[in-house]
Amino acid sequence: MPLKDQIKNVARKFIEDRPDATALKKLTRPRKPLAVRFADDGIVPNNPRLPSIVYRGAIAVDRDGFDAAAVIDALFELNGWTRSWRDTVYNFVHYHSQIHEVLGVSKGSAKLECGGVKGRVLYLKAGDVIALPAGTGHRLIESTRDFKVVGAYPKTGTYDEVTDTRDRIEAKKRISKVRKPLKDPVYGRMGPLSRLWGRSRSREG
Repeated sequence: MPLKDQIKNVARKFIEDRPDATALKKLTRPRKPLAVRFADDGIVPNNPRLPSIVYRGAIAVDRDGFDAAAVIDALFELNGWTRSWRDTVYNFVHYHSQIHEVLGVSKGSAKLECGGVKGRVLYLKAGDVIALPAGTGHRLIESTRDFKVVGAYPKTGTYDEVTDTRDRIEAKKRISKVRKPLKDPVYGRMGPLSRLWGRSRSREG
């Protein structure tokens, strides 16, 4: 999301009740990751080395009096995924060539197309998290009216938004240079993302 959306979210954080690290541990559930790799389809480059990772029901929402978005936001921040925003997902295919992105569903449900038109449609609902490595095409297909996500990025990398197919060749060069994050956005340093992105093992989507 653009800088203005991130600034708006910073202001929100000052006035909301946010859980501390102890509370976040209780609100996080151990989940087996679903890892899916998307190949370059000639339009969207996707990521040649790193799979997208889905954690279903990883975060307990609407518990202990905390707002679900505040919980997800605080958890991502604790694990080094910052510059957060809260909104829906764009309904056109786009990707980020210079940074990874994580999306945590705080409310409602939706179908997201990941990997471009030749990729895969994933159903996500409140409490689910998806980590998208740089280059992964994504767009909203349909959603409930109350659908909202918290998005965030690792501390390293530069936000960009690519929609033009003519940028694909140069984008692939940028994607190859994006550094891996130090921590899993949900489970921290020892989380599955570190292992899956370290070894880049997944099944084809």
